[in-house]
Amino acid sequence: MTATTVLADQKERELVISRTFDVPRKLVFEAWTKPEHLTRWWGPDDFTLPFCETDFRAGGRYRFCMRSPDGEDHWVWSEYRKIIKPERIEFSWNREDADGNIWNRTVVELTFAERDGKTDFTLYQREFEDVADRDDHKGGWSQCLARLDSYLSSLRRITIMEEN
Repeated sequence: MTATTVLADQKERELVISRTFDVPRKLVFEAWTKPEHLTRWWGPDDFTLPFCETDFRAGGRYRFCMRSPDGEDHWVWSEYRKIIKPERIEFSWNREDADGNIWNRTVVELTFAERDGKTDFTLYQREFEDVADRDDHKGGWSQCLARLDSYLSSLRRITIMEEN
């Protein structure tokens, strides 16, 4: 295998998703850092987050249980590696199966950029074992970010109503 092939393989096992949220960066950042927000939007469509524990600081750990509509629990845990408020969060991402075996280990970086009262957001996840795993996460994250957008829009409406 050539160096070019290895680089191509690495790029294929990376995921980048960008979105613009119509709310200020501070609010988007908070939605990623506080359990009272996370439990309202985290996970793919129709999933709930019945367990959400965070120690939001560099070196701090988090542990989430995402519950599917059919009652299957999906555990995610690890540690925050780098936090630059309110512009960047980097964390490791470990997924467990029902027996507690880790089947996915990746790294996730989130960036938040303020632009005219809106937030340009990018999720970058790397080190997937294979393209299929990357694609599964792409579907899950896309649904999760759509739920986040909906949640942020509801907070924005509440804020506007309170200001009037």
